[in-house]
Amino acid sequence: MGIFGEDYVKFKNQDYSKLKKECQTKGNLFVDPEFPAQDKSLFYTSGKLAGVTWKRPKDICENPKLFVAGTSSGDVTQGRLGNCWFVAASSCLALYKELCDRVIPSDQEWDENKPDEYCGIFRFHLWRYGRWTEIVIDDQLPTINDELVFIHSQSKNEFWSALLEKAYAKLFGCYEALDGGDLGEALEDFTGGVSELIHMADLGVVDSPEEQNKFFERLKKEVERKSLLAASIPAESSEEMEASTDKGLVKGHAYGITAVKNINMESGMFSFLSKKKQAMVRLRNPWGQGEWTGAFSDNDPNWKTIPKAEREKIGFALEEDGEFWMTFDDFCHYFVNVSYCRVVNTSIFSMAKTWHEGLAHSAWKKPELAGGCLNNKDTFLKNPQFIFTVSNDEEDCMMQLMQKSVRSQAGSGNTTIGFTIMKVEENRHHRIHDYTYQEVIKNTVFRDSRSIFQKLKLSKGRYLILTCTFDQGVEAEFLFRIYTGAANEFKQLHHEKPQRSFWNCCAKQPVMLTQVKVIQAEGLEKQERDGADPYCIISCEGEKVSTTVQNDTCNPTWNQSAIFFRKNPLKNPIKIQIWNNNILKDSYMGKHLFISADECTRQVQKVGLVGRGKQGDQVRSGQLVVEITQTKTLTAI
Repeated sequence: MGIFGEDYVKFKNQDYSKLKKECQTKGNLFVDPEFPAQDKSLFYTSGKLAGVTWKRPKDICENPKLFVAGTSSGDVTQGRLGNCWFVAASSCLALYKELCDRVIPSDQEWDENKPDEYCGIFRFHLWRYGRWTEIVIDDQLPTINDELVFIHSQSKNEFWSALLEKAYAKLFGCYEALDGGDLGEALEDFTGGVSELIHMADLGVVDSPEEQNKFFERLKKEVERKSLLAASIPAESSEEMEASTDKGLVKGHAYGITAVKNINMESGMFSFLSKKKQAMVRLRNPWGQGEWTGAFSDNDPNWKTIPKAEREKIGFALEEDGEFWMTFDDFCHYFVNVSYCRVVNTSIFSMAKTWHEGLAHSAWKKPELAGGCLNNKDTFLKNPQFIFTVSNDEEDCMMQLMQKSVRSQAGSGNTTIGFTIMKVEENRHHRIHDYTYQEVIKNTVFRDSRSIFQKLKLSKGRYLILTCTFDQGVEAEFLFRIYTGAANEFKQLHHEKPQRSFWNCCAKQPVMLTQVKVIQAEGLEKQERDGADPYCIISCEGEKVSTTVQNDTCNPTWNQSAIFFRKNPLKNPIKIQIWNNNILKDSYMGKHLFISADECTRQVQKVGLVGRGKQGDQVRSGQLVVEITQTKTLTAI
C-alpha cells in the first residue's frame, strides 16, 4: 500500500524499502543504476555543461536537511535550466503541507542521532495518468564549484526541491527534458488534480470592473480550496523569452500565486467592517529575485496607505526574495494567463463539496478507433466513445482528456487532440453511428498539449463523449476523467449493437432499430392547479424510458429521445404515455400507440391522445408531437 492508504506504481520496478535495506546491510550509499550520475542523465542532445561534478548533499554543505523550517515558496529557486514552469509549480506545492507530505514523504529527513538511517536514497510520489507512482533516486546532484546547477533553496543546506527536481527529471529521462514545459502538467503531477488555463482577455477582466470582481472572487475561492495557481505573460517570440517588461515582469515566465486577498485600508478593532479594502494578489518569481516595480512594489510609497498592523498580518516584507504584491487591477492588466489546478475532492467522508469521478484508460488504435477529427467525416465516429448520465436537473461537469505523452529528444511527444460532447438518447448503451441524430453540445479546441480541459453546466440527461486526434490514423494512449455532482455511470462504449451472450444465444435477435424523439405536447388538460407537471414514459418490448418533468404547463417541450432494438415490431408497438407528476400519486393524462413497423427517417407526427384500459377508446385533451426513425440496419443511428 502507498501513501494515504493508496496503491502506487513502482517506477522502473524499484522498491525503496528493499533497496534501502540492502544498502544498510552492505554499508553502502545507494547508487541508482536507472539514473546514473553521468551526462546522459543531464542531456539527451550532445550538449555538455563544463565543470559538472555530481555530489551528495553531505559533500556540498554541513548538516544537510531535507527541510529547513518546513516548506515555503522561497525554498524553490530556478537554476540553469529553462524550467520556470516546474519551479513555479513547486513553489505552489510548498504552500500546502498536506500536498507536500503526499509528494515528499517526510520520514526521510537526515537524523543526526541515527546516522545509520542515511543511505543516500530518497523517494517521491508523483501522479501519473490516474495512479500514484513512487520514484526512487540517489542523492547525487550536479554541481559546479560546489553550487547546485539546477533548482536550489535559499537555505544552502535544504535539499527537498533539488531532489524533487531530480525525481521529475528521472521520470522524463533527463534534466534537459524539463527545459520548457507546461505549468499545468506539473501541477497535476503533484496533486492528481485537474488543471485549467485561463486566458484573462477571454473573461473581459481588463475593461469590465464587474468581470474583474468576479474573477477575483473566483481566484480567492480557488486559494481557499487549496488549488495551486500561477500566472504568466507568454513570449511572442524567442527574442522575447525571459525579457523584462517596463515594470519588471518577465515574459515567458511562470509566477506562482501565493495569496489572493482583500486588504483592509483602515486599522482598529472594527477594521474588518470597513468597506475600504484593496483587492491584491501576491506572486513569486521562480528566480528568487527580480520583482514587480509598479504600485505596491516593495519600496513603493503606496504601502504607507495600509496600516502597519495590516502589513504585518499579511506578512509584507521589504526583501529582494522574488515575492511581491500588486493590486488585482494591475494583475489583470499586466498578466495574460492564469493556470490553476484544483485538487478534486472525491471523499465521501468530507464536509466539503464532493465530486463523483469517472475514469477510463483507452487508446486511439487503427483501424477501428483512430478516425481523426470531424474533418474526416467518413471516419470521425471511428474513435473511442464514452457515455455518462447527469441525474440532477442541472450540474457542473468537469472533463479532461489527457494523452499519455512523453518528453523526449523529438519534443513534447504530444499529438493534437480534442473531444466532442453530445446529448444522446436517454437509454443509449451502444456506440453511435450517425452523429446527425444527436445534439452536439460542445466541440472543444484542438491542441497539441498533454490535456484538454472542459467545464460545462449540463441539464439532466444522457451524454456521449467522443475523443479524437486531429489527424486520422494517429495511435496514442490516453486517460479520460469526468467529475460530476452525482453518480454519473461513466463508461466506455465498445459494442455497435446488442450482443449475443451465452445465456441468450437461442433467443430471437433484434430486427429493427427505432429512435423516438418526444418533441412536445399541446393543449393538455389542466390538473388541480392552473397547469400541469407532465412527463412521458416511452415503452417498447418491456423497456421503459422516462423524460424529465416539465413544471406548471399544459404545453410542455421535452426534446428527449429513446432508442429501441426491437425483436417483434409488428406485434409490439411503441407506446408513449403522458403522466402528471404529483407528490402522492401521479395521474394519467393520455397515451398514443405507434403501430407502424415501416422504415422511415425523421418522420414528424402530431397525434392525439386516448385513455387507458377500459377507457382506451376515450379521447383525451391534447396532442403529442414526436419524430420517429425506423430502420432494419441496426448500426444506422
